[in-house]
Amino acid sequence: MPTALVTGITGQDGSYLAEFLLAKGYRVCGLVRRSSTENFDRIKHIQDRIQLVSGDLLDLSSLVDAVRSVDPEEVYNLAAQSFVPTSWQQPVLTGEFTALGVTRMLEAIRTVKPGIRMYQASSSEMFGKVQQVPQSETTPFYPRSPYGVAKVYGHWITVNYRESYGLFAVSGILFNHESPRRGLEFVTRKITHAVARIKMGLANELRLGNLNAKRDWGFAGDYVAAMWAMLQQEKPEDFVIATGTAHTVRDVVEIAFSRVDLDWRRYVREDSQLMRPADVDALLGDPAKAHKVLGWEPKVGFKELIEMMVDADLMALGRDGRGR
Repeated sequence: MPTALVTGITGQDGSYLAEFLLAKGYRVCGLVRRSSTENFDRIKHIQDRIQLVSGDLLDLSSLVDAVRSVDPEEVYNLAAQSFVPTSWQQPVLTGEFTALGVTRMLEAIRTVKPGIRMYQASSSEMFGKVQQVPQSETTPFYPRSPYGVAKVYGHWITVNYRESYGLFAVSGILFNHESPRRGLEFVTRKITHAVARIKMGLANELRLGNLNAKRDWGFAGDYVAAMWAMLQQEKPEDFVIATGTAHTVRDVVEIAFSRVDLDWRRYVREDSQLMRPADVDALLGDPAKAHKVLGWEPKVGFKELIEMMVDADLMALGRDGRGR
């Protein structure tokens, strides 16, 4: 039974990855920070099948202890301060978690067990002011937010440890991936949750920023399979994981409101205060390498994804009237 240590296991990706690894027969351990409030909602259905260990990406000694006690064959570093708008408000903290946190994890692996295979969660936000369309593994980075900058550091320090110390350390450059487990602060879930509330008479308006922003959106449950596949290869390589198709925020809005038979124009308001100080251009991934080398293909389409999220939010609201 192989063992995997997953940071960020309580998040969207971490919960799907934990399910995936359990189905593969793994012993799954999750790194969690000590906190006065615990938020294990996304993993409560599998909590009795996984082991949680204490650790913090801000504290190297805790990572060394965690790696030593768990003794994993694979580490998936998914933890980060991952909300782009927050990175403008807390740029230093974002750098500590999202950039230097990667170095600490790599250093813990190098110190304790350099034979571990590590997956680093890179991001399409690294491309920012895109230098070519679509973006592939060779596209230059031009981040447009403190989050994007931090992710670039995390990406290159992973490459550096791979080349300097011979670690099997890889980065998945994942484009936007969503699900019913997405946080309410992210635009897709903000939309689907608001649509459900409007349909049930609990709200009458949805305020959004740039409706023309384009992203390459896929289903998080599909993307975790690519993370695992990257660590099963003979040699460590980085991969772009994307659908290869871009849609606007307006497209998300139209599908979500159509799902509940409402005209989105009656409820959506553009709010200039929700615009980013510097937005990214059209993000569109080229997953050709992942298709060829990993044999990976996304299974859930864009329309199906947004409708899945609306349905889940309607069901959640029906249970307790608040959608929590």
